Amino acid sequence: MSDDLHRITAGGIAASIKADGAELCSLKTADGLELIWQAGPAWPRHAPWLFPIVGRLKADHLQHRGRTYPMTQHGFARDMRFTWLERSAEVCVLRLTDDETTRARYPFAFSLTLTYRITADALDMQIEIANPGADMLPASFGAHPAFNWPLLPGEAKDSYRLIFAEPEPAPIRRLAGGLLRERPEPSPIEGRVLSLNESLFADDAVILDQPASRAVLFAGTRGPSLELSWDNLRQLGIWSKPGGAPFLCIEPWCGFASPSDFDGEFTDKPGLMHIAPGAAETLRCQIRIG
Repeated sequence: MSDDLHRITAGGIAASIKADGAELCSLKTADGLELIWQAGPAWPRHAPWLFPIVGRLKADHLQHRGRTYPMTQHGFARDMRFTWLERSAEVCVLRLTDDETTRARYPFAFSLTLTYRITADALDMQIEIANPGADMLPASFGAHPAFNWPLLPGEAKDSYRLIFAEPEPAPIRRLAGGLLRERPEPSPIEGRVLSLNESLFADDAVILDQPASRAVLFAGTRGPSLELSWDNLRQLGIWSKPGGAPFLCIEPWCGFASPSDFDGEFTDKPGLMHIAPGAAETLRCQIRIG
């Protein structure tokens, strides 16, 4: 059993998870088709977890009680090694806790636990963010899975669409320099359907800061489909690399980048969870293969 990687499998489907970043790096169908982007030159990651921030803070710094701490885009968890708590044929559990390294960037006590559980047609992921400290824990968290686009090699990318569980009439948000633009924009979603093409991401991510849905289907005209669902995550980002890349990221978030005009005390930042001492927040995501 490798300390770096663990594979779980059920009903023929298989997932591989790395200790580095607790990152899902492979999800294969029963016939061996890879669904996760394999970290090619266009983007060097697979499905990172975003913690303790989603997006950017202004000038990449965090302000707390008169001090300034360096904090780069999407936080540090994706670049840190988690500890294995459990590894079996169908389940693995990993944890990251605060230490001197994290407190130099984020002066808060935390425990972040990721549980992966595989079934015959789905991968369930549970996230627990606990506050073992004496002060309120301000944090954001996000999933950032990159799926191959197209899922079936050789298919046209523009034959794919996202089908939301509910109509999504609300305006979307966009980024400028990694920060949230002040003004919302009209949504490109028509009813429940977002038609996918590379030009959609010429202006970076499509951000739903008030989605009605808690599930979305990623499907083409033939081949496999994926349904991503989530609980207790309040926003959704959709992204592919501007200029074109063979992956699509569907990203449930609890939080978002700083508004372009916000540069204040971190605990006042819009979009944060505030977890009381001794309490925990539990989030869930599921990828179901169709």
